Amino acid sequence: MNCSHTPEVAAAANQGLQQLIEGNHRFLRGEARFPTVCKETLADLARGQQPFATILGCSDSRVPPELIFDANFGELFIVRVAGNVISPEVLGSLQYAGAHLRTPLFVVLGHEGCGVIKAALETKLDGHQHRSRIQTLVNNILPGLPDVNSRIPLEEQLTGAVEANVRWSIHQILETEEGQDAMKAGAKFVGAVFEIASGQVRLL
Repeated sequence: MNCSHTPEVAAAANQGLQQLIEGNHRFLRGEARFPTVCKETLADLARGQQPFATILGCSDSRVPPELIFDANFGELFIVRVAGNVISPEVLGSLQYAGAHLRTPLFVVLGHEGCGVIKAALETKLDGHQHRSRIQTLVNNILPGLPDVNSRIPLEEQLTGAVEANVRWSIHQILETEEGQDAMKAGAKFVGAVFEIASGQVRLL
Protein backbone atom coordinates (compact mmCIF):
# COMPACT_ATOMS: atom_id res chain seq x y z
CA MET A 1 0.00 0.00 0.00
CA ASN A 2 2.72 2.41 -0.96
CA CYS A 3 1.34 5.93 -1.45
CA SER A 4 3.16 9.19 -2.06
CA HIS A 5 2.53 12.95 -2.00
CA THR A 6 1.13 13.10 1.53
CA PRO A 7 -1.10 16.22 1.27
CA GLU A 8 -2.77 14.99 -1.91
CA VAL A 9 -3.27 11.49 -0.53
CA ALA A 10 -4.77 12.78 2.71
CA ALA A 11 -7.08 15.16 0.86
CA ALA A 12 -8.21 12.39 -1.49
CA ALA A 13 -8.86 10.08 1.47
CA ASN A 14 -11.01 12.69 3.20
CA GLN A 15 -12.89 13.42 -0.02
CA GLY A 16 -13.48 9.72 -0.57
CA LEU A 17 -14.87 9.28 2.92
CA GLN A 18 -17.23 12.19 2.36
CA GLN A 19 -18.40 10.57 -0.89
CA LEU A 20 -19.19 7.36 0.97
CA ILE A 21 -21.10 9.24 3.67
CA GLU A 22 -23.11 11.19 1.10
CA GLY A 23 -23.82 8.00 -0.85
CA ASN A 24 -25.17 6.29 2.25
CA HIS A 25 -27.35 9.32 2.94
CA ARG A 26 -28.83 9.06 -0.58
CA PHE A 27 -29.42 5.35 0.03
CA LEU A 28 -31.23 6.12 3.29
CA ARG A 29 -33.41 8.77 1.61
CA GLY A 30 -34.36 6.40 -1.20
CA GLU A 31 -32.54 8.61 -3.73
CA ALA A 32 -29.80 6.18 -4.73
CA ARG A 33 -28.49 6.60 -8.28
CA PHE A 34 -26.96 3.15 -8.73
CA PRO A 35 -26.51 1.92 -11.37
CA THR A 36 -25.94 4.73 -13.84
CA VAL A 37 -23.77 3.44 -16.63
CA CYS A 38 -23.62 3.86 -20.38
CA LYS A 39 -21.54 2.33 -23.15
CA GLU A 40 -19.10 5.24 -22.99
CA THR A 41 -18.54 4.65 -19.26
CA LEU A 42 -17.95 0.95 -19.81
CA ALA A 43 -15.52 1.74 -22.61
CA ASP A 44 -13.58 4.02 -20.26
CA LEU A 45 -13.56 1.36 -17.54
CA ALA A 46 -12.29 -1.22 -20.00
CA ARG A 47 -9.10 0.83 -20.23
CA GLY A 48 -8.51 0.72 -16.47
CA GLN A 49 -9.91 1.44 -13.03
CA GLN A 50 -9.37 4.23 -10.53
CA PRO A 51 -11.51 3.42 -7.47
CA PHE A 52 -11.51 6.12 -4.82
CA ALA A 53 -11.86 3.67 -1.92
CA THR A 54 -11.19 0.07 -0.95
CA ILE A 55 -13.81 -1.69 1.13
CA LEU A 56 -13.15 -4.85 3.16
CA GLY A 57 -16.58 -6.16 4.03
CA CYS A 58 -18.49 -9.27 5.00
CA SER A 59 -19.90 -11.69 2.44
CA ASP A 60 -23.38 -11.33 3.95
CA SER A 61 -25.93 -10.94 1.15
CA ARG A 62 -27.60 -8.07 3.00
CA VAL A 63 -24.50 -5.88 2.94
CA PRO A 64 -23.58 -4.97 -0.67
CA PRO A 65 -21.17 -2.00 -0.43
CA GLU A 66 -21.98 -0.61 -3.89
CA LEU A 67 -25.64 -0.29 -2.97
CA ILE A 68 -25.39 1.01 0.59
CA PHE A 69 -22.81 3.61 -0.49
CA ASP A 70 -24.63 4.32 -3.78
CA ALA A 71 -21.40 3.89 -5.70
CA ASN A 72 -21.16 3.36 -9.42
CA PHE A 73 -19.08 1.06 -11.61
CA GLY A 74 -15.35 1.54 -11.06
CA GLU A 75 -15.66 3.61 -7.88
CA LEU A 76 -15.02 0.98 -5.19
CA PHE A 77 -12.48 -1.83 -4.94
CA ILE A 78 -14.24 -4.42 -2.81
CA VAL A 79 -12.91 -7.41 -0.90
CA ARG A 80 -15.60 -9.53 0.76
CA VAL A 81 -15.13 -12.47 3.11
CA ALA A 82 -17.26 -13.76 5.97
CA GLY A 83 -16.59 -11.72 9.09
CA ASN A 84 -14.34 -9.32 7.14
CA VAL A 85 -11.46 -11.43 8.46
CA ILE A 86 -7.83 -10.87 7.55
CA SER A 87 -5.92 -13.60 5.72
CA PRO A 88 -2.88 -13.63 3.42
CA GLU A 89 -5.22 -13.52 0.43
CA VAL A 90 -7.13 -10.55 1.82
CA LEU A 91 -3.90 -8.71 2.61
CA GLY A 92 -2.73 -9.41 -0.93
CA SER A 93 -5.88 -7.85 -2.33
CA LEU A 94 -5.48 -4.80 -0.10
CA GLN A 95 -1.83 -4.52 -1.10
CA TYR A 96 -2.87 -4.56 -4.75
CA ALA A 97 -5.41 -1.79 -4.08
CA GLY A 98 -2.77 0.40 -2.49
CA ALA A 99 0.23 -0.36 -4.65
CA HIS A 100 -1.41 -0.54 -8.08
CA LEU A 101 -4.75 1.26 -7.78
CA ARG A 102 -3.49 3.91 -5.34
CA THR A 103 -6.71 4.04 -3.35
CA PRO A 104 -6.14 6.50 -0.50
CA LEU A 105 -9.07 5.29 1.62
CA PHE A 106 -9.52 1.85 3.19
CA VAL A 107 -12.75 0.99 5.01
CA VAL A 108 -13.38 -2.13 7.07
CA LEU A 109 -17.15 -2.60 7.07
CA GLY A 110 -18.76 -4.88 9.62
CA HIS A 111 -22.49 -5.26 10.12
CA GLU A 112 -24.99 -5.89 12.87
CA GLY A 113 -26.10 -9.47 13.41
CA CYS A 114 -23.01 -10.99 11.76
CA GLY A 115 -23.32 -14.78 11.83
CA VAL A 116 -19.61 -15.57 11.99
CA ILE A 117 -19.15 -13.12 14.87
CA LYS A 118 -21.99 -14.88 16.67
CA ALA A 119 -20.18 -18.18 16.02
CA ALA A 120 -17.01 -16.69 17.51
CA LEU A 121 -18.92 -15.66 20.63
CA GLU A 122 -20.25 -19.21 20.96
CA THR A 123 -16.69 -20.52 20.90
CA LYS A 124 -15.41 -17.88 23.31
CA LEU A 125 -18.22 -18.21 25.84
CA ASP A 126 -19.18 -21.88 25.56
CA GLY A 127 -16.24 -23.55 23.85
CA HIS A 128 -18.45 -24.52 20.93
CA GLN A 129 -16.54 -25.94 17.94
CA HIS A 130 -17.89 -25.35 14.44
CA ARG A 131 -17.24 -27.09 11.15
CA SER A 132 -13.55 -27.02 10.32
CA ARG A 133 -13.43 -24.18 7.82
CA ILE A 134 -15.94 -22.08 9.73
CA GLN A 135 -13.79 -22.64 12.80
CA THR A 136 -10.83 -21.27 10.82
CA LEU A 137 -12.76 -18.02 10.39
CA VAL A 138 -13.72 -18.06 14.06
CA ASN A 139 -10.14 -18.64 15.17
CA ASN A 140 -9.08 -15.60 13.17
CA ILE A 141 -11.67 -13.46 14.99
CA LEU A 142 -11.15 -14.69 18.56
CA PRO A 143 -7.90 -12.79 19.34
CA GLY A 144 -9.67 -9.49 18.73
CA LEU A 145 -12.68 -10.16 20.94
CA PRO A 146 -12.61 -8.61 24.40
CA ASP A 147 -13.78 -10.43 27.49
CA VAL A 148 -17.55 -10.66 27.32
CA ASN A 149 -19.99 -10.42 30.20
CA SER A 150 -22.26 -13.38 29.50
CA ARG A 151 -24.97 -11.84 31.68
CA ILE A 152 -25.66 -8.95 29.32
CA PRO A 153 -28.19 -9.53 26.49
CA LEU A 154 -26.90 -11.45 23.50
CA GLU A 155 -27.70 -8.56 21.17
CA GLU A 156 -25.43 -6.24 23.18
CA GLN A 157 -22.70 -8.87 23.25
CA LEU A 158 -22.94 -9.22 19.48
CA THR A 159 -22.89 -5.46 18.87
CA GLY A 160 -19.73 -5.08 20.92
CA ALA A 161 -18.11 -8.07 19.26
CA VAL A 162 -18.87 -6.77 15.75
CA GLU A 163 -17.23 -3.44 16.57
CA ALA A 164 -14.25 -5.17 18.20
CA ASN A 165 -13.78 -7.35 15.12
CA VAL A 166 -13.75 -4.32 12.81
CA ARG A 167 -11.06 -2.73 14.96
CA TRP A 168 -9.14 -6.02 15.05
CA SER A 169 -9.12 -6.21 11.25
CA ILE A 170 -7.82 -2.64 11.02
CA HIS A 171 -5.19 -3.41 13.66
CA GLN A 172 -3.93 -6.36 11.62
CA ILE A 173 -3.75 -4.26 8.46
CA LEU A 174 -1.83 -1.53 10.21
CA GLU A 175 0.63 -4.04 11.62
CA THR A 176 1.90 -4.68 8.10
CA GLU A 177 4.73 -2.66 6.63
CA GLU A 178 2.50 -1.59 3.76
CA GLY A 179 -0.23 -0.41 6.11
CA GLN A 180 2.22 1.65 8.13
CA ASP A 181 3.72 3.18 4.99
CA ALA A 182 0.27 4.07 3.68
CA MET A 183 -0.66 5.76 6.95
CA LYS A 184 2.55 7.80 6.88
CA ALA A 185 1.75 8.84 3.32
CA GLY A 186 -1.66 10.15 4.32
CA ALA A 187 -3.96 7.21 3.54
CA LYS A 188 -6.95 6.81 5.84
CA PHE A 189 -8.14 3.58 7.49
CA VAL A 190 -11.70 3.72 8.78
CA GLY A 191 -13.88 1.25 10.64
CA ALA A 192 -17.64 1.20 10.15
CA VAL A 193 -20.70 -0.90 10.95
CA PHE A 194 -23.74 -1.28 8.70
CA GLU A 195 -27.01 -1.28 10.65
CA ILE A 196 -29.15 -3.61 8.58
CA ALA A 197 -32.46 -2.61 10.16
CA SER A 198 -31.99 1.09 9.36
CA GLY A 199 -29.62 1.00 6.38
CA GLN A 200 -27.26 3.42 8.07
CA VAL A 201 -23.49 3.09 8.08
CA ARG A 202 -22.10 4.06 11.47
CA LEU A 203 -18.45 5.14 11.55
CA LEU A 204 -16.41 3.92 14.51
